Amino acid sequence: MRLSYYEETDSLYIDLAEKPSVDSREAALGIVLDFDEAGLLVGIDIDQASTLVDLDGNGLLMDLVNQDLYASFQEGAEAKGLRQEGMD
Repeated sequence: MRLSYYEETDSLYIDLAEKPSVDSREAALGIVLDFDEAGLLVGIDIDQASTLVDLDGNGLLMDLVNQDLYASFQEGAEAKGLRQEGMD
């Protein structure tokens, strides 16, 4: 997993796999899930990241869970008929 923060746009991209994205779905306002050819989640784009997550690197996953984004990610995967590993 690789995190890339773009200060000029205040966006955070979480690269989950080194595969190209072929489909994107907005899971919540400002949260876009990227899927590969097989429909697996490969990336997460977060707009206005500094207002949603701890950009210092401490507690990023807890911030996501606390913002109820985890549920949105699950819904996105379920909408594609998938069960993403590690998302249970």
